[in-house]
Amino acid sequence: SAMSVLLVTIKAPADSVFPVRTRRLPPICSDVRQKQRLSIDTLPPEVKAPFPSDPIIPLRTKTTKEFQEDMERAVQSGDWREVREFYLTTFDSFIEINAAFKREANGSFNTIDDSGVNAKFVNAVYDALLSTPQDIQKSVLKGIINSLLREWKGPRTKDDLRAYFILVQNPQYSSTSTYVIYAHLLRQIAALSEADHHFLVHWLKKLSARRFRQLVERLLQFISTRLFPAEPDELPPLAKCSWWIPSATKVLGLFNAANSVSSPPIMPFTDFYNITLEHIDFMEEYRTWQNYGNSNRFSFCQFPFILSTVVKKAIIQKDSEQQMISQARQSLVSKVSRRQRVDMNLLFLNIKVRRAQLLSDSLDELTRKRCDLKKKLRVTFVGEAGLDMGGLTKEWFLLLVRQIFHTDYGMFTYMKDSRCHWFSSWKCDNYSEFQLVGTLMGLAVYNSIALDIHFPLYCYRKLLTPPTVPCDQNALVGMATATLDDLQQIMPEMAHGLGELLSYEGNVEEDFYLTFQVFQEEMGVVKSYNLKPGGDRIPVTKQNRKEYVQLYIDFLLNKSIYKQFAAFYHGFHSVCASDALMLLRPEEVEMLVCGSPELDMSALQKAAQYEGYSKTDTTVRCFWDVVLAFPLELQKKLLHFATGSDRVPVGGMADLNFKISKIDVPTDWLPISHTCFNQICLPPYRTRKELKHKLTIAISNAEGFGLE
Repeated sequence: SAMSVLLVTIKAPADSVFPVRTRRLPPICSDVRQKQRLSIDTLPPEVKAPFPSDPIIPLRTKTTKEFQEDMERAVQSGDWREVREFYLTTFDSFIEINAAFKREANGSFNTIDDSGVNAKFVNAVYDALLSTPQDIQKSVLKGIINSLLREWKGPRTKDDLRAYFILVQNPQYSSTSTYVIYAHLLRQIAALSEADHHFLVHWLKKLSARRFRQLVERLLQFISTRLFPAEPDELPPLAKCSWWIPSATKVLGLFNAANSVSSPPIMPFTDFYNITLEHIDFMEEYRTWQNYGNSNRFSFCQFPFILSTVVKKAIIQKDSEQQMISQARQSLVSKVSRRQRVDMNLLFLNIKVRRAQLLSDSLDELTRKRCDLKKKLRVTFVGEAGLDMGGLTKEWFLLLVRQIFHTDYGMFTYMKDSRCHWFSSWKCDNYSEFQLVGTLMGLAVYNSIALDIHFPLYCYRKLLTPPTVPCDQNALVGMATATLDDLQQIMPEMAHGLGELLSYEGNVEEDFYLTFQVFQEEMGVVKSYNLKPGGDRIPVTKQNRKEYVQLYIDFLLNKSIYKQFAAFYHGFHSVCASDALMLLRPEEVEMLVCGSPELDMSALQKAAQYEGYSKTDTTVRCFWDVVLAFPLELQKKLLHFATGSDRVPVGGMADLNFKISKIDVPTDWLPISHTCFNQICLPPYRTRKELKHKLTIAISNAEGFGLE
């Protein structure tokens, strides 16, 4: 009956929009949560409406090979009529685009797995386009304008989506003269429904890595040029085009989502950063976002993937600074109103410690001054003269970190296989020392010091769960969902064993003889824990082994160290209390705490300062010749030797204040370093060979070297 036909038309898209097999997408914009829309009632109206009957697509039979032959003939003969006709017809409308590039003209291709587009043909047509005469290129743009301007009423068909997918790949948009057309295309793509975006994301991830990257770079270039045009008249006035940047950023969000659901990702997440944004008023963007959230007021903070770590760090620092200034202002005002003398120390977090009682003194000081944590840090060692110009602060961090992470100390266990530290699960009455480590990490981010700490990435994910401290005192913190891959990063052997249990073909219950009870050694005593109530009486079987593995991973990475981690979490967030943490990925928090692993030695050379030498002296020239030729491993050792860490603070080498000083000693001496001042002292070596030999010995034997 007619009714049942209608039902079929309504139901088909519902099944095809979200096949059960697909992975859920990360939100394109943080408030867009992908809901499980599997029943017709929960589908948005755009998808529910019966699809308009698709216009019949004309039959076009040109193949890639025929097109390439046409091109060759045209290039040789100079007669472009055939090629011109093809381009004119193809880009004249969405229907013609489908006619040319769809694998079967009237096939429906309603799945996210297959766009139905003949990718090889699209690539051939676009690759040839830029080498055709100007009039052909102009006619293509004209066709695109016409097809975009045609009135679109009602819901989009899958053929329209295909047309957008093909049009966004056009290489002509690299030129600013086409930006007006590009902007209109981006606006229409950005305005599509969430269900349509879901399709586009999955089609985009099927592009080759090279083409995917080109499209991302083109979008980033478009945003940069709109913000800072090279020529004032190059683009229409910004006031008339306020929608350009939001549209492009939203479309970039689709590419970012495609990258995130690809495993492994198509390109590193850092390649989505737009460095130009380091030069805009990003605090204004941040305030807009704080005031309006994810409403219609656009802010780059709604799309944090585009903001580099440099911007995010600056936002966190400025945000905390503003909180700090208002605190300092309050204490100043209250002193002045009580007519008390104003002490300039009010503006600083002054830490006074004895070297011999470094840890306990630091704990006491930070606990006593927990209201001042957001002030600028100044450290004094009792009984030593010296004004803290940054060197003492750095030394305090280096000494504390070294002591806390020492295996004898027992707070952290060093995992040899994964070369990282993890929280010891021993129980105690007071976890304040874990809070101290969290506070130290927060202070390091806040005071721009890279710490030589090796936590697995999962630790930073826990630190962002949730990204801001919950108001409810009893709410759980740090309980991030953990997978076998997370365990693999920390305890590879344990992960391997659990993986074997999951894939075991034989009789799990008899051969493994496990129950839902696990054992853990604490301070030499083996203790047992039930993974669920009555776990010691529940055998692990083929049916429940997945649950056992999940509970065991959660026990190892969350429950068994809950109190230690909660203290650590609150310590960190007591300094870095900023909504900006919601903008960060775990990898970015790691970069803020430990610095970036990307070493650029020529940047270090540009930023270096000299004392007793000038940059043209033989010793200095030999030094840079040797260092720039070093393999990465030795460059890292050099950095560790000179600064106490083999990573660079976010913001780059210039932030290090690296200094090379002359030391008047015989040339058979080795170089020495003052890590607190990021300084290396070189005897006046005369040859490259001598310098290379002595420097290599010094930096290779500096592990556990006493601090100078």
